[in-house]
Amino acid sequence: MVKSVALRQLVQLVGGELVGDGDVQIHDLDALETAGVGVISFLAQAKDAASLVNSGASAVIVPMAIETADMPIIRVRDPYLAAALVHTFLLKAPFRAAGVHAKAHVGAQTVVPEQISIAPLAVIGDRVHLGQRVTIESGVVIGDDVQIGDDTQILANVTVGRGCRIGCRVTIHPGAVIGSDGYGYATDSRGYHVKRPQVGIVQIDDDVEIGANTCIDRATFGVTWIKSGAKIDNLVQVAHNVVVGENCLLVAQVGIAGSTSLGRNVVLGGQAGLSGHIHLEDGVMVAAQAGIHNNQPKGAVIAGTPGMPMKKFARVVAALGRLPEIVSELRRMRKEIAALQDAQDVQEKQV
Repeated sequence: MVKSVALRQLVQLVGGELVGDGDVQIHDLDALETAGVGVISFLAQAKDAASLVNSGASAVIVPMAIETADMPIIRVRDPYLAAALVHTFLLKAPFRAAGVHAKAHVGAQTVVPEQISIAPLAVIGDRVHLGQRVTIESGVVIGDDVQIGDDTQILANVTVGRGCRIGCRVTIHPGAVIGSDGYGYATDSRGYHVKRPQVGIVQIDDDVEIGANTCIDRATFGVTWIKSGAKIDNLVQVAHNVVVGENCLLVAQVGIAGSTSLGRNVVLGGQAGLSGHIHLEDGVMVAAQAGIHNNQPKGAVIAGTPGMPMKKFARVVAALGRLPEIVSELRRMRKEIAALQDAQDVQEKQV
């Protein structure tokens, strides 16, 4: 059933200012170009206000700088954030407890509440504790002694290794592997690599989202820890004993080596790589494809490999673009210096 609400209810949701008819019924959110009757849209920047003219949306979320439009508007400080809140609200559906499918396997002494949805071909080990309103899709494998909190979604083909702990309202997207062995070896005198046992766990706190095909390794000892509110994109590698702080953002193909820790609200751009045993303090931002090999102070903005402050990196890149001209100039100057030196040598011989 499609959810339909009065516009004024959405105004309250986002803490905005209504201009126009608050009784307009809204059931969906879409782009300005394709929104139609009963659909709300958003305008991220006031400079694009002309695009409102041709929109068929029933209402639009706009920046505070826009005072009126041809349709009802909700004026807010951050339209992008408001749109996310509205869209999430409109799409949210009540949990439907499908129960445990006959073709799912549930191990001994596992706690399965009434409000649960376990799809066919899911495999759940022994002594697992499942919270209320947990969704486990087909192909999921959950090892022994795992704990999963309320309202968590484990999507298709996810693997959660033995003993791992997952909090409430966590979403793990298809193909992710939580709690595989960390990469640890000791090399003997003959050059053979001896595997170090990986006996720790992974702990994922509340409100974390983990992207498809991401791997989070169990700790060698203790815990690999993803703290509350962290959002991890697809194809990310988090090694053993890493700590990811609250509300961090890890973009696609990030790689973090073992025992590195991140403070709160750290942002790692796509394909950024962090070496092991370093710490990034709160609010550090790392640009895409950067390589970080040392500790970073609070609020640092880092780019390049090896990582350096963004302003310095911009100068390095600008100089790099001028290198051919600089090399040509250097060669010319060397020739001139050599000619001057030859002339000086001739004069000294004449004297």
